[in-house]
Amino acid sequence: MTKDEFEQALLNPASVFKSPEAVLEESSLTKRQKTEILLQWEYNAAEEAVALEEGMPGEETNMLHRVLTALGQVAGPIDVEHTGPSKQHGLRET
Repeated sequence: MTKDEFEQALLNPASVFKSPEAVLEESSLTKRQKTEILLQWEYNAAEEAVALEEGMPGEETNMLHRVLTALGQVAGPIDVEHTGPSKQHGLRET
């Protein structure tokens, strides 16, 4: 993965990777880089889920669940009992 591809993935992971699972499979990334990309994907997926909840058009997907599962695989268990105060929750980095 090039530096430009990594920087693009930090902005919009779905533009570089087909799935959160593909981030896990990318051997050129460090654990930290995978975590950074998946945290951004988690934020994007949470934003989409909130928009749907508030009546914006779109389709409900299981992307947030898939991202959280992948993030848990690379960063360890995720404490969903203690999340941020917003609808997006904002997972804490480990």
